[in-house]
Amino acid sequence: MKKIKNRAYFALLIALALVAGTIVYIIRLWNDGGDWVMLRANRSVFSNGVLDVGEVTDRNGVILARAGDGVYAYAEDEAVRRACLHAVGDYEGNIGAGALNVYAKRLAGYSFWNGTNSIDGKGKKLALTIDSRAQVMACNSALDRGAIMVMNYETGEVLCMMSAPSFDPAVGYDSETDSADGVYINRCLNTAYVPGSVFKIVTLAAAIENIEDLDERRFPCAGSVIVGGELITCTDSHGEQTIEEAFANSCNCAFSELTQQLGGEILNKYAKDLGLIEPLEVGGVGTAGGRYDLWSEGSGSLSWSGIGQSTDMVTPVAMLRLCAAIAAGGTVTEPRLLMSQAEKKTQLLSEETAAKLREMMNYNVVYAYEGASPLITIDGVTMYAKTGTAEVGDGTSHAWFVGFIDEETQPLAFVVISENAGSGLAFAAPKAHAVLTTLLGG
Repeated sequence: MKKIKNRAYFALLIALALVAGTIVYIIRLWNDGGDWVMLRANRSVFSNGVLDVGEVTDRNGVILARAGDGVYAYAEDEAVRRACLHAVGDYEGNIGAGALNVYAKRLAGYSFWNGTNSIDGKGKKLALTIDSRAQVMACNSALDRGAIMVMNYETGEVLCMMSAPSFDPAVGYDSETDSADGVYINRCLNTAYVPGSVFKIVTLAAAIENIEDLDERRFPCAGSVIVGGELITCTDSHGEQTIEEAFANSCNCAFSELTQQLGGEILNKYAKDLGLIEPLEVGGVGTAGGRYDLWSEGSGSLSWSGIGQSTDMVTPVAMLRLCAAIAAGGTVTEPRLLMSQAEKKTQLLSEETAAKLREMMNYNVVYAYEGASPLITIDGVTMYAKTGTAEVGDGTSHAWFVGFIDEETQPLAFVVISENAGSGLAFAAPKAHAVLTTLLGG
């Protein structure tokens, strides 16, 4: 009888171990099943280590990439292939931030309940938020190196994410004809630049909320000012200015004065709170971070930091996100890259501060930019913008143009950065005009 009892206990222990093992397996399958499926040796998903299922389209259904049975294809039009390279990626895996890599599990069609089964056995179809027409226009805008982004600031959908230089993924990188200058990097997300005067949006936001008499103040400009023994130069001698005029003139003397009054601690806090320093996540894709260093009070370096020079660095997507927040009353609908992704909102500014920034960014366009070039504004469209000409220390400047257009037309925020191109007004603004006009049906 005792032997039977012991055997029963032993059988029970085995049963309990099996149940425990099954529970552990199910938990691990729940947590890690997607990673197991995506092992390169899984022939139902990969062929010779390359993702062999799924289809990627733009928001209008244009096929951008498709794989199955060992056959890999991209868009039919070479211009579309080049323009969408960094958003889509390539099957060779050179573009780490591309959809083919980032959304590989989704393309495989994996789920906990069904594994990688799909209706046709060829994986899933993913629709990106980008518009291939806008991508091509951005690619054709004489952007040698840099980034162009446009997003719907009400929905967060990124309509354009063009990084240059690029190459044709159907052919592969050609060292004879394609630029080798960071060709695999998505400059929209993963490159931080000296911001120049577009950073004055941050300094202005801090001044609005921390300097009580800002609207009554007058800011003198004689073309330069000495701070801490260092010469702070300006583009012109602007005389006495209101804060609106100083912002429209992009006056370094005025913003040096504001920066010294605010101090580095406050500006560092605003740069961080507005999302310009810490890395972001855009539709599941990680971005590079920015930089704002603290400088001693009364130093020329502190003045330059509030002007957007010194050691300041920001990414294009961080500036796009800030402009989108200003456009939407202080709360940004986070940028997303898939049509199926849910909206997420983050408050960056108060509604009152956002409204004042809107007014001043529109003042820039009306009183400083409209007469400069016919390729700045768009007929019937209210625009809010800021230019930047960021000196990079080698005698050249990065050209910036950031802002948004009135929601009654289309709620679009934009950012253009053209490396080593020169003036933001002359070289970045026309590129924004071309892409926005395409998205508006022009």
